[in-house]
Amino acid sequence: MSRVKVIGGKTALKKKAGPVVLPVKAKTSVKEAAPVKAKEPKGKRVTFTLAADVGRKVLLAGSFTKWLEGAREMTDKKGDGNYSLTVTLAPGVYEYKFVVDGTWCADPMNNDVIPNDLGTFNSVKRVTE
Repeated sequence: MSRVKVIGGKTALKKKAGPVVLPVKAKTSVKEAAPVKAKEPKGKRVTFTLAADVGRKVLLAGSFTKWLEGAREMTDKKGDGNYSLTVTLAPGVYEYKFVVDGTWCADPMNNDVIPNDLGTFNSVKRVTE
């Protein structure tokens, strides 16, 4: 806008020809919501223990570890031969064995066993809600 012109006692602004500039709104960003994950069944912490000689390599293998493929090493925290491992398992029935220095053995403290395809027995762990 530029000059002021008086017309009939009234003041008016004289506009220059040119592009009309409109106020610009600030851009707003919309955050996408994180995808909703399906609720996994709640698990229960289960501790497996085995008494063995000090210095052994002890693994826990079972249906919940895809057996030897995902076997988990147990620890002897006090160095007294008491190996343990705590895992989280959903409610269900699981078969497992210990592997001590490469030798498979059922849990000697668990009488709940089931025969396997190799002619031996797997220990059974039943996890309830």
